[in-house]
Amino acid sequence: MAGIALLARESGFEVCGSDTNVYPPMSTQLSAAGIDLDEGYDPKSLRDDIDMFIIGNAVSRGNPQFEAILDNKLPYCSGPQWLYEAVLRDRWVLAVAGTHGKTTTASMLCWILQYAGLQPGYLIGGVSQNFSESARLGENPFFVIEADEYDTALFDKRSKFVHYHPQTLVLNNLEFDHADIFDNLSAIQRQFHHLVRMMPSSALIIHNRDSRALDEVLQMGCWSECLGFSQENSASDFSLDQDSQLKDNDSGEGYPLQLQQKGIFNALNATAAALAARHAGVPLDVSLEALAKFKGVKRRQEIIAEIDGIRIIDDFAHHPTAIELTLKALKAQTHGRLFAVIDIRSNTMKMGVQASQFARSIAAADTVLLCENDNIQWDIHAIKPTESTLIRIKPNVEQVIAQLLEDCRPNDQIVIMSNGGFDNIHERLIQAMQSRQSYDS
Repeated sequence: MAGIALLARESGFEVCGSDTNVYPPMSTQLSAAGIDLDEGYDPKSLRDDIDMFIIGNAVSRGNPQFEAILDNKLPYCSGPQWLYEAVLRDRWVLAVAGTHGKTTTASMLCWILQYAGLQPGYLIGGVSQNFSESARLGENPFFVIEADEYDTALFDKRSKFVHYHPQTLVLNNLEFDHADIFDNLSAIQRQFHHLVRMMPSSALIIHNRDSRALDEVLQMGCWSECLGFSQENSASDFSLDQDSQLKDNDSGEGYPLQLQQKGIFNALNATAAALAARHAGVPLDVSLEALAKFKGVKRRQEIIAEIDGIRIIDDFAHHPTAIELTLKALKAQTHGRLFAVIDIRSNTMKMGVQASQFARSIAAADTVLLCENDNIQWDIHAIKPTESTLIRIKPNVEQVIAQLLEDCRPNDQIVIMSNGGFDNIHERLIQAMQSRQSYDS
């Protein structure tokens, strides 16, 4: 919604909004753009000169402002609907969908197109280190969008991405998630099928051949050209070997992939981005040159501080698969011990649907710290520590910080994993470590 607000402002509209618990980097972007934000949903703050109310999917019935909009028959629509009608309708849309890696892949793709001089528009659910904001109109024809499968709005339960009508579609991977709105994986696959069935025959679908769930989606019906990529699968069009060599399995030609971001997950994201840019006319060698200069995305393995030889990393991972892959990548570059501070915040995680997966996902960390939360519907105390992983459960963030101050020493890495503000733990930990440093000196 912050990105949509930025696009509306750039389009010439005067924009204001309401939200709760806003945190950086989105809050700082809105402030810098001069977009007024009211904390809370008091109907009295609704201005009487609004042409359109754009309703985010976090809004539900009973929201005081939405009830006032209904009572007064004021004009409203969803963010994805407005976005298509106002921005995307006449653009070449390059959409990135999947359970994991959407933000990183879309950011990589934007950077490649920018590096190639194409000045793309984009809307991404994060802030790339190569750009100063998460959304911009750019120049015709290309527009890159992070295509989320979450529902559109309380009055439109289709996935957001069915509104985007891409000409180039990346399908990164597919697992069960969003248990608060989907009953099972099949329900999510049905939404992906709706996306695919609305694409023209001239479009291109770039899909991960290592994902059986995506294969099943395409078997439900596909009318567009497909291009497959994978990790060491010669049956796909492109594959990525252990030496990060991207291979065209048709011609046999290889392309060296060099990234500042570690791990096979990022390498696969980069492969998908390069193939999407190729559809837009960017040669693979130019894409790989651009990717070598890609600086990453805020809150994706982002190093936010290094104090007394202890590195603090911010990461958005909240699904067990993303947690596992991120911890493995970080462990491979940790000279001391790896501490993972994990916020069980998403609806799916709080419901306990992924509890068994979660226990396996944390194995690469030396110590995992969790906070008590009355909204968690499963027993986090039942997570078994192993010989290699210690589990510490604390009542609050303050005690998590105290434990880190006691345990951490030079060459250790701390990764804070959350898709929210997490009680401002990032800044509080940095301040506490800086205070300890000053005291010790």
